Amino acid sequence: MIKRSLLLVTGLVSLLLGIAGVFLPLLPTVPFVLLSAFCFARSSERLHSWLLAHPWFSDALNNWEQKKAIRKGLKRKAMLLSSLSFMVSIAVVPLLWVKIMLGCMLLALLVYLRSIPELDDEH
Repeated sequence: MIKRSLLLVTGLVSLLLGIAGVFLPLLPTVPFVLLSAFCFARSSERLHSWLLAHPWFSDALNNWEQKKAIRKGLKRKAMLLSSLSFMVSIAVVPLLWVKIMLGCMLLALLVYLRSIPELDDEH
């Protein structure tokens, strides 16, 4: 019950951040929405189904769930905006150890995103 509640809260917070990322160019949408789908799949069948049917996210999520891949353009956008977001954070933070930690997190995220298989963009 506690694990399910934590996954539900994490999924909701992640979804809010993902939605904010649609409107805020420096906040990455894709990783947050993927995290939401992961959390909802383990905590709320209703929210998971809603997210998979949502017009903003359904294409990417269904590609991910069915093919374990994302469109090339979406992948590029996720990598670019994640990099910009992290770089702004690194520039703003005054502590060297935090800058190093953020750099390592960015590197890990980029390596992970790069490892995700790509689908051709639909025109």
